[in-house]
Amino acid sequence: MKRIIYCCATGLLSLCVNAQVGIGTTAPKSTLDINGKTTLRKELRVGGTSDQAGNAGLNGQVLVSQGEGLPAAWKSLNVSFMEEGQYKLINSYLSSDQTGITALSDGIAADNVYKNNVGDDITDTSKGKWSKIDGLQNNFVIKNGKNRLTYQFQTGIEMKAPDAEVSQSVTFTCGVFRNGKLVAVRPDKVVSNNNAEKSGIQDYIFTLNYTEQNVPVGAQKLEVACRKINTSNLNSKFVMGRNVSNTNTVSNAFTLESILKIDVIEYVTYKSN
Repeated sequence: MKRIIYCCATGLLSLCVNAQVGIGTTAPKSTLDINGKTTLRKELRVGGTSDQAGNAGLNGQVLVSQGEGLPAAWKSLNVSFMEEGQYKLINSYLSSDQTGITALSDGIAADNVYKNNVGDDITDTSKGKWSKIDGLQNNFVIKNGKNRLTYQFQTGIEMKAPDAEVSQSVTFTCGVFRNGKLVAVRPDKVVSNNNAEKSGIQDYIFTLNYTEQNVPVGAQKLEVACRKINTSNLNSKFVMGRNVSNTNTVSNAFTLESILKIDVIEYVTYKSN
């Protein structure tokens, strides 16, 4: 009887050593072939031997394949892992323009509209006479309704007073329009400072930063436009995003160019199995 038990145990041990084990499959293709979900309750160790446990890796490391015939290895990657409830940068759009706006210069009357509201239509002249910076237009698609859109707009402003020794001013505003509707706006004012040395030319850098939340899913068209609200002298030259004249030595279109950066940030969610 003892001999029979010994022989059976030996045969079973031999089967375990040489056979392939399948879970959820009757035809395993490797030593352990699992066809289905796997739940791992503790660490995953790789590279072990019969005498020593494998390496469980460090916090934040990922398991990387090294190719056929080679063992997997833990690697530290410079990747930001996002958790549910955080916001992730999806896309950034950057555009620049050196043509600017010259249609608001000397001889062009200001519109004298001092107030704007979110949602104003860019074509509604009762809300101001807007001039676009065409080179800054961007088109993209929003796919997640829980989001944040950050707009960063910067442009150079230049004016030249008719008399270099008499201070003049222009009040103006610039806004960001999404699908033709105003979403962000900021008024400002440029003043010449009796600058005879610069022939009455005054330069100024205008910036507008704004974050819009939960923009609807779908196609989006972003535009930037500006307008002249008021001027102390109708004959003052006034341009945006470029210099008043290519013959002056004070500035040029490059130093005063317009830039728009749009960051699309979406809420991170994961589907549960």
